[in-house]
Amino acid sequence: MTKEQFIADIRAGIPETLPEPQIYDTSINHAPKRKDILTAEEKKLALRNALRYFPKKFHATLAPEFANELETYGRIYMYRFRPTYEMYARPIDEYPHKSHQAAAIMMMIQNNLDKAVAQHPHELITYGGNGAVFQNWAQYRLVMKYLSEMTDEQTLVMYSGHPLGLFPSHKNAPRVVVTNGMVIPNYSKPDDWERDNALGVSQYGQMTAGSYMYIGPQGIVHGTTITVLNAARKRLKAGETSIKGMLFVTSGLGGMSGAQPKAGNIAGVVSITAEINPLAAQKRYDQGWVDELHTSLDELIPAALKAVEEKRTVSMAYVGNVVDLWERLAAEDVHVDLGSDQTSLHNPWAGGYYPVGLSLEESKRMMAEEPAVFKEKVQESLRRQVAAINKLTAKGMYFFDYGNAFLLESSRAGADIMKADGKFRYPSYVQDIMGPMFFDYGFGPFRWVCSSGDPKDLETSDRIATEVLEEIRKTATPDIIGQLDDNIHWIKEAGKNHLVVGSQARILYADSEGRTKIALAFNEAIRKGEISRPIVLGRDHHDVSGTDSPFRETSNIYDGSQFCADMAVQNVIGDSFRGATWVSIHNGGGVGWGEVINGGFGMVIDGSEDSDRHISQMLLWDVNNGIARRSWARNTGSIDAIRREMERTPGLCVTLPNFVDDDVINTAF
Repeated sequence: MTKEQFIADIRAGIPETLPEPQIYDTSINHAPKRKDILTAEEKKLALRNALRYFPKKFHATLAPEFANELETYGRIYMYRFRPTYEMYARPIDEYPHKSHQAAAIMMMIQNNLDKAVAQHPHELITYGGNGAVFQNWAQYRLVMKYLSEMTDEQTLVMYSGHPLGLFPSHKNAPRVVVTNGMVIPNYSKPDDWERDNALGVSQYGQMTAGSYMYIGPQGIVHGTTITVLNAARKRLKAGETSIKGMLFVTSGLGGMSGAQPKAGNIAGVVSITAEINPLAAQKRYDQGWVDELHTSLDELIPAALKAVEEKRTVSMAYVGNVVDLWERLAAEDVHVDLGSDQTSLHNPWAGGYYPVGLSLEESKRMMAEEPAVFKEKVQESLRRQVAAINKLTAKGMYFFDYGNAFLLESSRAGADIMKADGKFRYPSYVQDIMGPMFFDYGFGPFRWVCSSGDPKDLETSDRIATEVLEEIRKTATPDIIGQLDDNIHWIKEAGKNHLVVGSQARILYADSEGRTKIALAFNEAIRKGEISRPIVLGRDHHDVSGTDSPFRETSNIYDGSQFCADMAVQNVIGDSFRGATWVSIHNGGGVGWGEVINGGFGMVIDGSEDSDRHISQMLLWDVNNGIARRSWARNTGSIDAIRREMERTPGLCVTLPNFVDDDVINTAF
């Protein structure tokens, strides 16, 4: 397709003539069939809802086609309307636009749906099994058309993938406001999601999927690297300094993007990652994210032990069920240093977890046709998995939950995962590592994307970020020097580790000071022409302020407010009037529908004074909102961090907690 045809296709939106039906591409990793949950009348309603995107002249043709999709896949994806052009992040100037901010958003959307990035690209699912950008291809087409037409005096409103329309606003307002899955709390159980999504009225946006801020596996690699590094340091005995030769066992190369083997390599350990889907495993191997593929435990385990003995850094993928791996390791009394699980257990009944004893295909059939039996199989599998993990932890393995709902769903399955006091046997990685060491101090996943698509711009941005962090380190307090050192090492090595999949993007962990200074330095470089085109700033949901998630991001909040969502909602509202280019709020993100409220943003900086102001105002709020909340929860690191920020920032005045002696509390009852 020529550039002119691409532009015409974008501008057309819903085409005037019906595109030809497309062949179902079996080489693509497709979403599993969703369970048949709608009544006969609800199926008619789902069809009526789908057809409202199209003029009446198409209805007779599309009605049986969409009805068949609903019966066959459990959803109406509108495959016929999937664009025939290649889906990837183009340089910003290749998009038809009246607003360069809108063009940047188009670039980010296409990156999320790039087959090299997305988990199920033809079903518009970016990651996590159900983390969707849109519900169907009509929504995609309409959104791209709206973005190609919008000015800097308009805002596009998005309801769970549906473009409500363009509304007049002003240049400092967000260009796009996204909501995903914001259903009434009493109607936010997993089956409610299945029903609402099948009806075409709601979706699980998974934050960085549904708010167009996913940068491929790299986005998860950094957090996983930091986690593995610090978990491994916890295993070091007195006098030891090297983590070489440690064995890290985990799972999930599809829904969690293959981050673990790359993170294991960067950390310098031996890693085994189980993945049941051969297509997902092969994809990550072809991309260079895992070194070796193994289909037999008989040859995998000796190979891993040999690598441990040689203290050789290598990543191995086991193409099979993780429970088989755990049970074999336990049966053979293999010493495992670090263990975790990164299957998409926020979505346990619809493709996020595959039970032991069933093939991939049989699991896919059962979850759609026999959902109750499938649920039993999943829960039985989780009980076996936990039993094997318990045997290994009893012999010294450090196991941590990666916040993907493993602990939660294992407890619901009746697995031996609870302590006598009713708390989980194993910590969330946030409780032990990320919360007290990073989030409490404001360190979190700062992201940027070079809209030119030019690797040279990314190299320049890496150099600038390194220089800024090294300058900050000169006067940093001891409690954050370690965090800065890890991230300086990361950004210096980033280019060598070939982390880019899709857009020319980068991630590092930075606090409020670091993010602001890096972003201002980028803006100055754009202004001077050292960076050729605008940069898109963003972050993950896995951060200081944007996410209220009691079993992950806010699991180290102990004042009872870990189940409250004020922070995430306030974050999005505050970002929207301080300069964000787009904002998003989601029911769900990381640990599942109904389990978390999640807020995100994107910001386009273009070298202007407006961008300077937006950076200074918005990034300060986006981080310190969370630090202030964490300090009120009596997290000591956050109290220190917010005090430093109040000294730095005129006009910032945060309510700090008073501490009470335990004796006073105990004698009161």
